Order: sequence, then C-alpha cells, then structure tokens
Amino acid sequence: MAARRVAIIGAGASGLCALKCCLDEGLVPTCFERSGDIGGLWRFEERPEEGRASIYRSVIINTSKEMMCFSDFPIPEDFPNYMHNSKIMEYFRMYARHFDLLRHIRFRTSVCRVSKRPDFAATGQWDVVTESEGKQEAAVFDGVLVCTGHHTEAHLPLSTFPGLEKFEGWYLHSRDYKSPQSFSGKQVVVVGAGNSGIDIAVELSHTAKQVFLSTKRGTWVLHRVADGGYPFDLSYLSRFMQLLHSLLPQNASSFFLERKLNTRFDHALYGLQPRHR
Repeated sequence: MAARRVAIIGAGASGLCALKCCLDEGLVPTCFERSGDIGGLWRFEERPEEGRASIYRSVIINTSKEMMCFSDFPIPEDFPNYMHNSKIMEYFRMYARHFDLLRHIRFRTSVCRVSKRPDFAATGQWDVVTESEGKQEAAVFDGVLVCTGHHTEAHLPLSTFPGLEKFEGWYLHSRDYKSPQSFSGKQVVVVGAGNSGIDIAVELSHTAKQVFLSTKRGTWVLHRVADGGYPFDLSYLSRFMQLLHSLLPQNASSFFLERKLNTRFDHALYGLQPRHR
C-alpha cells in the first residue's frame, strides 16, 4: 500500500510539529508556506505581511520554556525561562534541522483552494491547488492539516469611536506597532488590557510623555514569575494544583489566586480590578 500523502498549510509552530508527527507515522507530508521562512507568528519583520500575524520587536513569550517546548525536543538549558522572539525562532530552526524538516517545505507557495475530490466518500482524498511564482499547480492528497494560526487580520472597529475622523493625532492597531521611538514625547492612549495592550503600554511608558491604559472591564494581571523565582505557569499549572482546584469551591480558589495577585499590586487601587473573579 502506497504511503498516504498529507498537505500541511503553514510552517509556523503548529506546521513544524505537524510535519514532524507525519514523518513519525510514516506518512509523506508536503508543507506549503506562503512566505520565505519558517516561524509564522514568531518571525519578526519590520513591516506587517499580508496574511501573517505581526509582532513588535520586543515581544517576549508569556509561556515558560518548560511549558512551551516540544515534548521530544527540550529547549536548551541556557535559554531564558521566558524567551524573546528571536530565541523562539532560534529554537524553531534547531528543531527543523534536528528532524530534517526543511526539505519537506515548499516556501513562497500559497494554497489557493482545498476541495473534496468527486470520489471523496470512497477515498477521503482532497484536491489542493497551490500557486508559486505566478504558476498554479494541482495535486491530490489523502489528508490536509491547516496550520495557518490566528491573529492574521487586525480588528480595528473605528465605527465605535465617534469623532475619530476629526482626531488630529495618529492611531494604529497593535499589529502595526513595532517600537516606541516614534511615540517619544507624546501622550498616548492604549485601548485594551490584553497581552499586547499591557506590553505596549509598559514599553511606551519609558518613552512617551504620558500613557493611559483604557480597559472596558478591568483585568487580572498574572505575572510571569511566581514565588521563589519560578515561572508562574510551571508553579500553578501542575497536576496537584488542578486537583486542588477541582476539590475547592470556585469562590475559594478565586479568593486564593486574587489574594496572590494583589500582593504584587492592588488591582482596585490601580483601577484594574474587574467584576469577574
């Protein structure tokens, strides 16, 4: 029986992992990557690329290396617990070289269409049409893995800000933010207290004249570092803590965690304490 062919769309974190797993199972994978390199979200570029998530220069991951590494390829011990995006890319390149993945990737190749074959009910096969250098090519695959990630399109609801058309300042989405230099001496409002919003507000506070952080309902801020200097996720995402969480009433576990978070800074004092536990 001929080995089954699998198409993998995207060569980011999920695409690389999928590619390696297919090889482990004796399948014949082909990975299609629209850009010229691996890494997906984690590859920094000065200008946002269409169809690919975009990060700012200073991004550091909010998951510790012990929790984020591939189970069969530990991150080197001398890498920091929370890695800069350049170190994540270094790790991905090591992973791709170690498992000889690059020869299975077709770079600068876009997937135009994926459709079931006429005999799909019997064969389970797919028609995949790709395009590279202006030329389209069709191929048949036994399986398709979509590893295109998310955060590729900016959500900028300008209609919810009445009067914005009269605003004489500069506005942009975090997808277009790269570094704080151009905000030197300016008053800045950061809308949203998610990971990117808080990251950018902190970074701008060292450069801008004044920074306001606008949040609709507040948020609980979890720090990367827990007691004793250990990574927060490594300390609290354990089997024991999950068991404890399942045994305790929700109000009790919320009280415990909120108390821990408020020892770093009082959320109510800073106007960040949300109504939700």
